[in-house]
Amino acid sequence: MTGEEQGNPVSAVTATQGRDATGGTSHGLWWAEASIWTDRMVSALGNGVKGGKWFSLIDKLVRPATLDIAWRRVARNQGAGGVDGQSIERFDARSVRYLRELQHSLAEGSYRPAPVKRVEIPKADGKTRPLGIPTVKDRIVQTALKMVIEPIFEVQFRPGSFGFRPGRGCKDALRQVDRLLKDGYTHVVDADLKSYFDTIPHDRLMTLVEGSISDGRVLALIDGFLRQEIMAAMARWQPTTGTPQGAVLSPLLANLYLHPLDVLMERSGYRMVRYADDFVILCASAAEAAAALHQVTTWVNANGLTLHPDKTRVGDSAQPGQGFDFLGYRFEAGRRFVRDKSLRAFKDKLRAKTRRSRGDSLGRIIEDLNPLLIGWFGYFKHARPRLFRRLDQIIRRRLRAVVRKQERRPSMGRSEADHRRWTIAFFADQGLFALKEAHEAARYPRCG
Repeated sequence: MTGEEQGNPVSAVTATQGRDATGGTSHGLWWAEASIWTDRMVSALGNGVKGGKWFSLIDKLVRPATLDIAWRRVARNQGAGGVDGQSIERFDARSVRYLRELQHSLAEGSYRPAPVKRVEIPKADGKTRPLGIPTVKDRIVQTALKMVIEPIFEVQFRPGSFGFRPGRGCKDALRQVDRLLKDGYTHVVDADLKSYFDTIPHDRLMTLVEGSISDGRVLALIDGFLRQEIMAAMARWQPTTGTPQGAVLSPLLANLYLHPLDVLMERSGYRMVRYADDFVILCASAAEAAAALHQVTTWVNANGLTLHPDKTRVGDSAQPGQGFDFLGYRFEAGRRFVRDKSLRAFKDKLRAKTRRSRGDSLGRIIEDLNPLLIGWFGYFKHARPRLFRRLDQIIRRRLRAVVRKQERRPSMGRSEADHRRWTIAFFADQGLFALKEAHEAARYPRCG
């Protein structure tokens, strides 16, 4: 792609699915809700709108059809109830009435978001991270709002941004990193934004939103969600910075705030790969990496954010000991490994599903275990091959110990007799997913 193509937002509109609500020709944003984003509106994304800003968006948000689609998406995602205690099931029982009331309050301008329920989610390192849980009604409104405004920003976002974007994901970001490393860009700026989601300045974020949207009621809704009160245990407060993790709008707004950094890096000739607040910059030399880090540090400090001093570094990933972690993998010395933290988390899940005290049959345990193994392999299949053999051995040993326990002959499943009795073929017959076999099949697919 040429520099001119990258600088043109129209180039982002490349897909060919989706149709006008009236049955017209297909438009580019295949993921956008066609009842809102008709071909005419999508054309305006590419050709530009008067004054460069979008107005009269609120009417699209408050349509009963928009709210109904938003509700169905919220219901599909499930999730816990917010501060009002209303669950998805309770809302569903009277959804027609609740949606009508919601539409009325939005149309007349009386809608106000409820406080966000804050809970602490355990992390693998023993710490916790805060998660905000909006009420079901607020999730519906945020979903409808996202459906209306996301295409406006999506066509502006850069190719190096992969997180929480339609049609993009972790695997795409990893492929790009792998490609750049193989092209010789091994000097890496490995950066970490400290408490990013909690520290985004509201006023500066709203300035970015206002750069593309001029509908006052839509802007007021976005600002209202940013300033939603937070409730945790007996405490209640109003945040002055940040977007609550768990809110429907948060990923989009978080991407928008870092969009100027994406543009700066691209225009400066740096190859940055970003997934939400996690990013690396791959350079051809140590001097280039140092210059890139300096430029990033300057931008971060000027925009009210902070780089984590212990987690931000520069190194030559081609050298042993100077690798970097990104999206669950470790890239070092021309190889890709499963990150230690990711491997520990996987083993913890294995242990939880294969406890010797578990009372289920072997078949039931394998049935419960296989989705974990298949999903994990699907993501980490590019790791070093010998890891899969070692993990298969651990899994079979733990399953042998389960069977021994059920036979009232407890053992760790390591004896030669156990291996002869419960062989690899035995577990294959029981339907156990084998990581090593899956890796070989993926690496050497059969022809014909």
